[in-house]
Amino acid sequence: MPPIPPPRPPRGGALPGDPMNNAPLLRVIGLAVLLFVLVLASSTTTYVVEPGTRGIAVTLGKAADQFLPEGFGFKAPFVTSIVPVNIRQRTRSVRAECFSSDLQQVIADLRVQYRVPEQSVVTIFKQFAGDPFDSLIAPRVQEALKEVTALQTAVQIVKSREEIKQKALSAARLKIGNLLTVEDVVIQDLHLSSELERAIEAKMVAEQQAAQARFTQTQTEIEAQTAVIRARGEAEAIKVRGEALRHNPSFLRLQMVERWNGRSPMVVPFETNTTAAGFLLPMGSAQTTPEP
Repeated sequence: MPPIPPPRPPRGGALPGDPMNNAPLLRVIGLAVLLFVLVLASSTTTYVVEPGTRGIAVTLGKAADQFLPEGFGFKAPFVTSIVPVNIRQRTRSVRAECFSSDLQQVIADLRVQYRVPEQSVVTIFKQFAGDPFDSLIAPRVQEALKEVTALQTAVQIVKSREEIKQKALSAARLKIGNLLTVEDVVIQDLHLSSELERAIEAKMVAEQQAAQARFTQTQTEIEAQTAVIRARGEAEAIKVRGEALRHNPSFLRLQMVERWNGRSPMVVPFETNTTAAGFLLPMGSAQTTPEP
């Protein structure tokens, strides 16, 4: 039996199963792996700190002592992470339950505006894990408001809301110190018991009515004083005219001449028990009867 000849190789020169047949595929896989490694390395060795934030570099669980400013930078891959800390002004809401000096419960809804200063970024991150509102700001603002309202009656708290707010803001800033900046505290609403609200409303209405009564009384007194001054002036004027007539009888004739309108005066005679007399009517009021 003649020997079987070996299979003829394909035109490419490689036999079936030869590793040379997989070379292009291996090159593609190698390039893909290399590209993946490069992308992974670039993503783990670079960082970007966004505007309005500061970065804290944490390497193997230890935070750096200096913060990273805004912008692009490089870091150690796989072992260092960058944690952002917000330094923009933020607004949070908080509720405080207080008591007035007359032992009335007052519940205040507050809005607190605050921000983290740059010099406190690292300390805030280490001690309060980023946002310190719930653990630092809210308790001290509530405590400050309670101290202020404890010195005022419920009516004073309602009527002097702005004054209460300013005192509470100053007290909260002293308690927090320079670690954080509290920009403002706004008292949005005050909740009282229904009985207390009715009592305060009745008292305010009574005060308004009393103020209106005082205003009316003052106005009446001013009008009375004005009338007295006017009467004194008229009496003084009459006295002056009387003195002028007594010392200078021709003064009356001068006034008659000045006021004469060209018509003859009318004299109305009348008799008394002792003598006859007559009224000299004002020349301006005398009327002439038309002749028939």
